[in-house]
Amino acid sequence: MKMPTLLEALAVVSLILMGACTLAQTESTGEADMAKADILGSRKARVVEADIMATHAWQALMHLSNGKGDAKCWETRLSKSELEALVEHQEALFSGDVADLVAWADGDDSAFDPSRDLDPILASGLELDGALPVNVFTDYLLENTDAPRLDARTVASLYQTVLEVERDGTLLQEEFALYIAMDLPVYVGRLGLPGSDEDLLEAGGALAEKTCESPFDTDPAAWQIAGRKVWNWGEKHLHIRDAAVIAGEMLEEDDVKALVGAMRAMPPQTIAILGHSFTSDAHWASPSAFVPIVTALFERENPSVQFRQWLAGGLNAARAYRNFYDEAVAWEPDRVLFVMVARNDQDVEATQKMVAGFTAAGAEVLAFDSLYLPDNVFGGSLISETYEKLPVTIIEVADIIANAPERGEFVCLDGLHMREPYHRLMAKEWLKFILGARTAKLE
Repeated sequence: MKMPTLLEALAVVSLILMGACTLAQTESTGEADMAKADILGSRKARVVEADIMATHAWQALMHLSNGKGDAKCWETRLSKSELEALVEHQEALFSGDVADLVAWADGDDSAFDPSRDLDPILASGLELDGALPVNVFTDYLLENTDAPRLDARTVASLYQTVLEVERDGTLLQEEFALYIAMDLPVYVGRLGLPGSDEDLLEAGGALAEKTCESPFDTDPAAWQIAGRKVWNWGEKHLHIRDAAVIAGEMLEEDDVKALVGAMRAMPPQTIAILGHSFTSDAHWASPSAFVPIVTALFERENPSVQFRQWLAGGLNAARAYRNFYDEAVAWEPDRVLFVMVARNDQDVEATQKMVAGFTAAGAEVLAFDSLYLPDNVFGGSLISETYEKLPVTIIEVADIIANAPERGEFVCLDGLHMREPYHRLMAKEWLKFILGARTAKLE
């Protein structure tokens, strides 16, 4: 019998060690099929599973804090400090060089060290009950699509995060970026499922029945909104439907086509926007908002007209003055659009100061007479009366909004923010005003 050479023996030992490592990873994540996956799929699955486990740790801490949720699902053998350590590892994972992490997941040369933050999460022994939202949704996707388990887990991870909403503006957006960079699907449309509000509500009903009580809402409506958020953000991150896409579509419409010549002839100028979430491209309710849509139109037709936004969710005048005014006035805009909430005397005083400052700097201050349907939740008489007493150009759109044929399609599932038809309408009205194609007052 021929004895193996030293190199042959080392090769055998290496294969045994690799098999042992793979088995250990499989046991630590509880994913039985990971042992059968190729090395790249295995690495991507390790990243997704670590993210899921760390997100569960965060939500288990919510359960400890608010006492809500089925103990069978949410109580763990880990201590509070151990759960917090997993969350810290997750934060470090996303705050590090994501390009290195993606390169490692792709099997390329990388400085990423999985032993620092990835492996400690996977080796934590944190168990996830089958009735948890992330597992219920994984099962739903595996039953209703042909998606591989990794793809189902990836999308389920996004739903897991967005259901508790505490980190949908931070962690969720980081997950989208990472998963897309790893060439993983980020919404159910990529798995062949439909995405109308009705479809999402029907799915929500099926999911709610199987989901355990949680520290956050998991009723059919909550699942529906989670689906709408993930779908819209997914298309936005993938540039399937965003401000640039909508701008391109609008340029094919006759009423916007008629304005292209005026857009191209418009002299260079700067336009500042101080606004709340109705001006935000990042909000989930619509693929984009009227401000970034108009910005995208000018980026295509006349980039010498520059737009710059200062925004925050629920922005009121006092906070705008405190956080944004100095930087905005220093930009020396030719025009300034106010899209803010005014509720009290502090807001009125801040509005007066900002209008006086921008006007003294040579800027024209603009505001709409309404942003919402007649039962306006953003302003009312206080903001209207404040603007009327100041040198502010008020652009009338209230009647246009109230009488729009598509008005029934304006409000999104949260009953507050606006969907794409609203933003397309507002984009056209603001564009017309900027170009002088309509006056501030309606004829």
